[in-house]
Amino acid sequence: MRLALFEHPGGVEAEGPDEIVYDLAAGEALAAPTRVQGEALSWALVEGETPGALLARDIDLDPATKWLLRCDRVDFGPRGVAHRHTHPGPGIRCLLFGEITIRSEGSVQTFGPRQAWFERGPDPVLATTSEEEPSAFVRVMLVPAALAGQRTISYVDPADADKPKTQKATIFCEVPVS
Repeated sequence: MRLALFEHPGGVEAEGPDEIVYDLAAGEALAAPTRVQGEALSWALVEGETPGALLARDIDLDPATKWLLRCDRVDFGPRGVAHRHTHPGPGIRCLLFGEITIRSEGSVQTFGPRQAWFERGPDPVLATTSEEEPSAFVRVMLVPAALAGQRTISYVDPADADKPKTQKATIFCEVPVS
């Protein structure tokens, strides 16, 4: 199974049960079936090749776990930081505006608007944003159904959980994986 992100400059109609669309003009996500007339991003769980995908990654899910596709948006002010953390499942993120640097597994990558990256979930990640401007990304990640509606961030250093948070996550929708 693959999780794939697609960019749609002229709109999109999503019909599959494992699809989520983010309407860039409205700043909101909708589960399929839906139609967006303007610029949009969409994520889908698919089998096989993913021609035209902005980013696609193979994923392995524990078949004994019931999973959700969750779409949310994470906003940061200038000088934002998400301390070293993990999530319970994989996901693809796409930066909407600003700049973000991701440090994970010995790699450091900086992303600008409309660039996407994959996080496996259990690998610790440190995210820092631009010193001068706000930043935001939208993501679709897989989370265990038992965590529906809950935050999934888990800090590597428990002391970081008590530090002020410079990010705000907004959950748009959660769809059971079929």
